[in-house]
Amino acid sequence: MAMLGKRRPPRPASGHSGLARQPTAKPSSQSPQESNTLVIERLAHDGRGVAHNAEGKTVFIDQALPGEYVDVAVHQTRKRYDEAHVKNLLTPSAQRVAPPCPHFSHCGGCDLQHMTVAAQREHKREVVRDLMARQGIELGEIESLHDDVQGYRRRARLGVKVDADGHPRLGFRAAHSHRLIDIERCVVLVDGLQALIAPLRDLLATLDAPRQVGHIELLATASQRVVLVRQLKANPSDAERWQAFADHHQVALGTWLGRESPRLHWYGAAPVLEETLDRPDATPLTLHFAPGDFLQVNAAVNQQMVNTAMHWLALSPGQRTMDLFAGIGNFSLPMAAAGACVHAVEGSPAMVERLADNAHRNRLDVTGQQADLSDPDTVASLLKAEGLEALVLDPPRSGAEVICQALARNPVARIMYISCDPATLARDAAHLVHAGYRINRVAVADMFMHTAHMETLMLFEHTKCA
Repeated sequence: MAMLGKRRPPRPASGHSGLARQPTAKPSSQSPQESNTLVIERLAHDGRGVAHNAEGKTVFIDQALPGEYVDVAVHQTRKRYDEAHVKNLLTPSAQRVAPPCPHFSHCGGCDLQHMTVAAQREHKREVVRDLMARQGIELGEIESLHDDVQGYRRRARLGVKVDADGHPRLGFRAAHSHRLIDIERCVVLVDGLQALIAPLRDLLATLDAPRQVGHIELLATASQRVVLVRQLKANPSDAERWQAFADHHQVALGTWLGRESPRLHWYGAAPVLEETLDRPDATPLTLHFAPGDFLQVNAAVNQQMVNTAMHWLALSPGQRTMDLFAGIGNFSLPMAAAGACVHAVEGSPAMVERLADNAHRNRLDVTGQQADLSDPDTVASLLKAEGLEALVLDPPRSGAEVICQALARNPVARIMYISCDPATLARDAAHLVHAGYRINRVAVADMFMHTAHMETLMLFEHTKCA
């Protein structure tokens, strides 16, 4: 732990982070039948294998693992690197497993199913470690938060498309494509939602106007299943079929109706949507939410994240804290339940109202505020709060650079940063470390098993405030 947050001399940039793929590329001049045998050296941040061809050019290979010898076919040629796929697997890695999903390599999700789960988690820790090192920050131990249930996803959006023969398709997009992959099942969905896929496809085939269905959202809470249909134009006959489907499968059914400014209509009474957060030796917290509100897809890992944040912060009754990007109160309410004085800030007025309602329902005192957290003046004003001792940051993928720059000028003793993008986290962490903050704890939460996505938790403490 002694090395956490220690700066080290910068190293030369690699020239490519492996995080993102360029939006445009020229097709390879190489024939699809031509191939090269390469050895996979490591994984890029997005999970693709990295190798170098005979000329020394970097090649990114889909679904290849370190140490493997593979026969590849290049499908995109770029100026500084090529992109390829495995044509023949010559020497497989011990970390390679049979993907559990029949749609693997076609569906655009779950791109790490060919790796053992342990290897996936180690890769995610290495991504965080590498991105921090590129900012001159060396990390020690990185903890792992995870749940071993593969059917973890309680929320998903399925695309709907009718093909040229009039047959409806239901599924997810192919990788980097608008092409819809018709799926039979999805192994990462919770069982209750996975069981709806086949009946939904059967229903679409009976509709008079299936082309008026844009997509279907599935949501599972602890007590019910919800189906939300994007209906571009009303069709009375199809509405009756949807109602019969909801009755038969005992789901709450709603439609977002209209092409412009769609309005939500429920078939029957609107369901009460609740998220429950357990607390040690105390009554659980209940958070209400609405369709469209942000909700972590993995309930078990989210609970671990909340527990970890509370443990690391070790809040005392009466401590003044602030929760930025507070949402419906995922962290605000547990902090308030621990006795802290919490001020929650969120960009969406509707979410601020939802958070206030949740605080009231749980009999907790949380003050809420709507504010633009990308505005430097607004952020500077917030951080002038007298006696602020701890801060929670849970920003979107774009990160919280404006806030971290302000925190460098106005130190807070402890900062709990929860990130869904390790690249923007590393950028923001550099602002804090350069300003005298020390990284005390790090954990990677495997929120999205079988994908390259992750959540990262970091606890910062300021050397002069500690």
